[in-house]
Amino acid sequence: MAVKIRLKKIGMKKSPFYRVVVADSRYPRDGRFIEEIGTYDPKTDPATVKVDVEKAKKWVANGAQPTDTVRALLKKAGVL
Repeated sequence: MAVKIRLKKIGMKKSPFYRVVVADSRYPRDGRFIEEIGTYDPKTDPATVKVDVEKAKKWVANGAQPTDTVRALLKKAGVL
């Protein structure tokens, strides 16, 4: 099972808001997930990123691969 840390869109059209989730790579983007570890709001200035650092570090240590966007957000939050 390939586990990814990625964004799940929950905002309306033209009003994005995302949750940072850990999911199996075979699941759809907005479908089932294993655990929610944070949120990302790109509409604010600067963009708001809230991540549970302990959960994120645990999943990265267990082999979860973040997507490119989530990798940048985790670096900004101080996880990577």
